[in-house]
Amino acid sequence: MKVLKFGGTSVGSVESILCLKRIVESEKQQVVVVVSALSGITDKLIETAKLAVNGNERYLEEYEMIVERHKTMVDSIIPKDKAVILNKTIDGLLAELRSIYNGVYLIRDLSEKTQAAIVSYGERLSSIIVANLIEGAVWYDSRTFIKTEKKHSRHILDSDLTTQLIKATFSELPKVALVPGFISSDKNSGEITNLGRGGS
Repeated sequence: MKVLKFGGTSVGSVESILCLKRIVESEKQQVVVVVSALSGITDKLIETAKLAVNGNERYLEEYEMIVERHKTMVDSIIPKDKAVILNKTIDGLLAELRSIYNGVYLIRDLSEKTQAAIVSYGERLSSIIVANLIEGAVWYDSRTFIKTEKKHSRHILDSDLTTQLIKATFSELPKVALVPGFISSDKNSGEITNLGRGGS
């Protein structure tokens, strides 16, 4: 088994994401593919949250730019028959994201927990798109097997539990397993956490 990690620039344009597809599909062995958010999207998610918490209605315009970026990518690289089903999933995730932004705007509060949830949508959206692009790929939710615990105000990986869950999850690997990068969850509360960002 080989693990391939692709950063934001590798899923930042139609050309780069099609190159990713060629690389993965050329592999002869089973691979776990980890992808980041589309380039620039993580920053856009955070900037939009900051506008919302400050009561700036321009957050809605920024949100629509996030929507358009992902919709355009789907339309550009996914065959129409698959895009119909995929867009329903994408629409559901984007609707959740909008609801969170609306909540932040209304109550003027952006907690660490809420920001972690907001940022997670970048990888969740991109990884689902890539999973639908690559032949035979199966998408896995990293929140179910990468677990953290809070120590000294930081989310730290619970290595033992995570190792157990990874072994169980990938006991039978498909040709291509597609996983969103950075995203994890607290082993006690189940809340979304992020690893590998901002020194965490």
